[in-house]
Amino acid sequence: AREAAARQAAAEEAARRQAEAQPAPAPAPAPAPAPEPDPEPAPAPAPAPEPEPEPEPAPAPSGDGWAIVSFARQFVGVPYVWGGNTPSGWDCSGFTRYVYGHFGYSLPRTSGAQRSAGYEISPSQAQPGDLLWWPGHVGIYTGNGMHIAATNPEGGTREGPIWGSPTYVRIID
Repeated sequence: AREAAARQAAAEEAARRQAEAQPAPAPAPAPAPAPEPDPEPAPAPAPAPEPEPEPEPAPAPSGDGWAIVSFARQFVGVPYVWGGNTPSGWDCSGFTRYVYGHFGYSLPRTSGAQRSAGYEISPSQAQPGDLLWWPGHVGIYTGNGMHIAATNPEGGTREGPIWGSPTYVRIID
């Protein structure tokens, strides 16, 4: 590869010397420039599409909502006891009543009565700490499609995905 480069350089140098030794030919007359066509007008820009309206954002979770979720999570694993209402064992409404009661919110004893303790909201408005109600069951929304509840004797108190179509109830403002 080096030899080829050296031969190439020597050939170029020889061609340069030969060109310098010969008289320069008379310059050829420059050809007349071709007329330039008129530029095409730029196409009109397409109108910008109308932006999609932004959905109403859910209100920011209240500090109490996050505190309720944090407090409730410490009870994962507590056994389910029908009619129970303490950390030694509780049913779904006993659990929610205990958790909200810790923060000064007085909830009725049964899940059906707890549904009426606040006001109904849409799922898109749900914030951590809201109550979720199903016929015969209640839990606490923990965010991102999850909830925590005292589920049944086999499951005890646990956090898991929301199932079915619960009613969302705002207890705290």
